[in-house]
Amino acid sequence: QVELVESGGGSVQPGGSLRLSCTASGSIFNINVMGWYRQAPGKERELVAQIIASGGSTNYGDFVKGRFTIRRENGANTVYMEMNSLEPEDTAVYYCNYRTHWPTYLEVWGQGTLVTVSS
Repeated sequence: QVELVESGGGSVQPGGSLRLSCTASGSIFNINVMGWYRQAPGKERELVAQIIASGGSTNYGDFVKGRFTIRRENGANTVYMEMNSLEPEDTAVYYCNYRTHWPTYLEVWGQGTLVTVSS
């Protein structure tokens, strides 16, 4: 069993910054991927950023364009995402995601945190 606890999010003006955090607890194996997805009203959920536990390889959505940075502290099973140069189009509910294929496939979602970018 794995649980995710998210923090961060909130409201910010265009051009501002926010940081999201997500901590996984429970039966955590080092073979996993953690990251963030987002879903705006009327749109499908999309990948924002993800990072592999082993090696730290990252993957970002095309819309990020260097504005966001994801990192993790493996010892704390925590991922952080720094979001800079936020735009109104970034307004969405952001969900933390944990996936592993060891010992069996498991995917867990956080409860979601709202990010609002508005002047």
